[in-house]
Amino acid sequence: MDHARILTVHELTRYVKGLLESDPGLRDVWVQGEISNFKHHTSGHMYFTLKDDRAQIRCVMFRSANMRLRFVPENGMEVIARGQVSVYERDGQYQLYVQVMEPRGVGALHVAFEQLKARLEAEGLFDPARKRPLPRLPRRVGIVTSPTGAALRDIIRVARRRFPNITLVVAPVLVQGDEAPPQVIRAIELLNQHGRVDVIIVGRGGGSLEDLWAFNDEGVARAIAASAVPVVSAVGHETDFTIADFVADVRAPTPSAAAELVVPSRAELAGTVAGLASRLVGALHHRRRLNRERWRRITSSRVFRRPFDRVYQERQRLDDLVRRAQAAVIRGIERRRERLAGAAGRLDALSPLAVLGRG
Repeated sequence: MDHARILTVHELTRYVKGLLESDPGLRDVWVQGEISNFKHHTSGHMYFTLKDDRAQIRCVMFRSANMRLRFVPENGMEVIARGQVSVYERDGQYQLYVQVMEPRGVGALHVAFEQLKARLEAEGLFDPARKRPLPRLPRRVGIVTSPTGAALRDIIRVARRRFPNITLVVAPVLVQGDEAPPQVIRAIELLNQHGRVDVIIVGRGGGSLEDLWAFNDEGVARAIAASAVPVVSAVGHETDFTIADFVADVRAPTPSAAAELVVPSRAELAGTVAGLASRLVGALHHRRRLNRERWRRITSSRVFRRPFDRVYQERQRLDDLVRRAQAAVIRGIERRRERLAGAAGRLDALSPLAVLGRG
């Protein structure tokens, strides 16, 4: 028996682990494959397998790393993962400790967008039946946007041009970056609770998908859906679409267009009021003409000119009915008197006294 050093399983596994971890090519490696056996543990860690048609490797992505993911990994998804190859000593299996992961062929933000869109749509948050109409004459308009951005200047400019006296309540927020979503959510809540607004515009100017990402946040979408007053989404340019656009009651292609939709034009309202006033005056004149014609017909009628004729006629008719009734009663009495006399005569003829009198 060779007396070379005999290793324990642990020592051998530790040795192999050291070899793998000391290899520069395995300390930072990119691996492409399909996710299978995916599990998101209650600890927050992700465990899965990356495979192709000829091999597979176990992977782990700890919570500290997967918190930065913009999408939710799923079985069957093709991804590119970056990490370090090492050995999990307990099982003696080598695995990839993933630090970064991206969907293959499609950006992580795009995948995250589609995943959230599908989930919220399944919940009914995009249902046209839950969307509310905008108020025709809002007195106070809430605005959730950056206080220094061009979007706010555009909204104010259009609003003042259309209706100078309208009240604008601005809730200033960051519109990009990690701090933007909670600020937007809080601003919507505050306008609902204390702003006494009739409608809210939520938006910002154009930018890249990353710049607009705060308006693809699930919390922002749910805050818009929960708003007690209608919300207009005005994020980016006409070609930009965000989750906020789908959840909002109305989507405006730009912040300026949002102000056009929300704020009525005083000149147009004045024209509408003038038209209604003209129609009202015309209706009153028409009604007056009808009443005059009706009055003319009434005053020229025989009833109006000789109102007691009908009374006299009815009185005469009543007298005639009384006379006819009296005559009918008298005739009835006479007939009964005649029948009574006839009956009395017949009784007398049959009386024994009458028979004796006749011998």
